[in-house]
Amino acid sequence: MDPYSLKWTIEKKDEGQTIKEYLYIKGISKRALTDIKFTGGSIIVNGQEQNVRYLLKEFDVLIIEFPPEEINERMKGEDISLSICYEDDDIIVVEKPPYMNTIPSRDHPIGSLANALVYHYEKAGNASAIHIVTRLDRNTSGLVLIAKHRHAHHLLSLQQQKGQIRRYYEAFAENEFDEVIGCIDAPIGRKPTSIIEREVRADGQSAVTHYRLIRNYPHFSHVQLELETGRTHQIRVHMAHLGHPLLGDDLYGGNQKIINRQALHCKELHFIHPFKQIELIFSSALPDDMEMLIIKESF
Repeated sequence: MDPYSLKWTIEKKDEGQTIKEYLYIKGISKRALTDIKFTGGSIIVNGQEQNVRYLLKEFDVLIIEFPPEEINERMKGEDISLSICYEDDDIIVVEKPPYMNTIPSRDHPIGSLANALVYHYEKAGNASAIHIVTRLDRNTSGLVLIAKHRHAHHLLSLQQQKGQIRRYYEAFAENEFDEVIGCIDAPIGRKPTSIIEREVRADGQSAVTHYRLIRNYPHFSHVQLELETGRTHQIRVHMAHLGHPLLGDDLYGGNQKIINRQALHCKELHFIHPFKQIELIFSSALPDDMEMLIIKESF
């Protein structure tokens, strides 16, 4: 496969800029530019290689070729079915089922979303590493955004830093909610006695979760949640801290009698396409195990 590249025809307003200045405006990171210069990429103007100090002229054709991506040889492709909501040359949005890791772990070295993506890329001839933009816990289901090359990942990461990637979750939590809407603003840090568990603690990282009650049922409450920050286990920790642990979440005190995984689903995903500059909105139906609980509670 040809290396990933970007191409521009220089306009009058950009004449006189160095290539370095121009690429900074176009969102090329310093690290990417260093790799382009020293690890197999190239900078070409009108068919000839140039360095970053070249002064651009109107109608110049500038092409940036990125170096080949380093692919983790230990991550093997697996023929696992993918539920693809959207895919183009730059991004892919998929629905992850529960009980699937986003990336391999020590306890679950195979069967991850990343393994499925490696196989999918290999079939399509896409020599790219796996760039997960919005990761989900193993037992959380729903929408996941993946960048198909490093520059798309960089641009989407900038969106994350600016709060421009919005994720809406639906969850089943224990106990009835008295408030219809609310905000949990409580810092989260690692629990000293665990390498996995997190907790609300004064010296933790800032964490903000917004919630809205959809409906109180006899055995649980159905809530919508939006993350303002993205800490590990944020929704699970915040809901437990509020006195409403997620149904099925054994790590944070949730009841496992009617569902054996945390009842949490990433239902909506909003972001700006990093190159087309249009807003994309995706929605995912609740998985069967959560939908069946609503049906049972409704009778």
